[in-house]
Amino acid sequence: MRKITLAMAIALTGGAAAHAEEMKMAVTTSFHNSGLAEVLLPEIKKDTGIDVQLLVVGTGQAIKLGEAGDVDAILVHAKAAEEKFVEAGHGTHRRAIMYNDFVIIGPNADPAGVKSADDAAGALSAIEAAEAPFVSRGDESGTHKKELSLWDAAGIDASTAGDWYKPVGAGMGAALNTASGMDAYIMSDRASWLNFGNKGDLALLFAGDPVLFNQYAYLPVNPDKGDYIKSDLAAELEGWLTSVRAKDLIDGYRIAGEQLFTFNAEMTDMSKAAE
Repeated sequence: MRKITLAMAIALTGGAAAHAEEMKMAVTTSFHNSGLAEVLLPEIKKDTGIDVQLLVVGTGQAIKLGEAGDVDAILVHAKAAEEKFVEAGHGTHRRAIMYNDFVIIGPNADPAGVKSADDAAGALSAIEAAEAPFVSRGDESGTHKKELSLWDAAGIDASTAGDWYKPVGAGMGAALNTASGMDAYIMSDRASWLNFGNKGDLALLFAGDPVLFNQYAYLPVNPDKGDYIKSDLAAELEGWLTSVRAKDLIDGYRIAGEQLFTFNAEMTDMSKAAE
């Protein structure tokens, strides 16, 4: 009777659960804050049996986790840093998955006149000229790196800015909360902004400059770092992330009717055949 009960218990667990394997992936706070992970992870597990454990950090920290071999893959959004990661041998390759854009958020009253700016550099120049409070993530994330590059393009050295410039050293959600509490300007990825629940008096004031394009890419960690790197699962996950199934879920994810991400991966032959 004991053997029959055990056999029945094993059968009742189901093949997918018995097959479930874990892998670790470092992802940006902006990706996590968007809510897309909550849509994708259950479907990944259902389709592949892979239980993806997320380490939610900024891009800079995600890359460091990959360099140390503490994760099996990373999903980040800072192309120059990603290419350096691969060139240094920490990752096997870089695969574009999806994109959205960065936007400039600020108080509805818009004291700096950001709404009337012609481009992103003009929007930041207006904030600097008005010395209006601006919250920076200040955490070496992909968003922070992009923000600094935009200040540079505007001819402004953020490191020598006055008290109006407020780096908080925090993720996207926490930085948005700070900006909301201060009625300050901030740069955010569109997905995090749309999914942010504490908008207060803040509004999306500027978007549309091509320089605000925001690409997310998947980078498997080099298995040469140790036989504990689950490169087989990372490869299987990449196949799923570049499939028609992933495309439908990513393109179909919306908040208040607005699409948050656009899938732009070069799909695998298997995925193309499934179309």
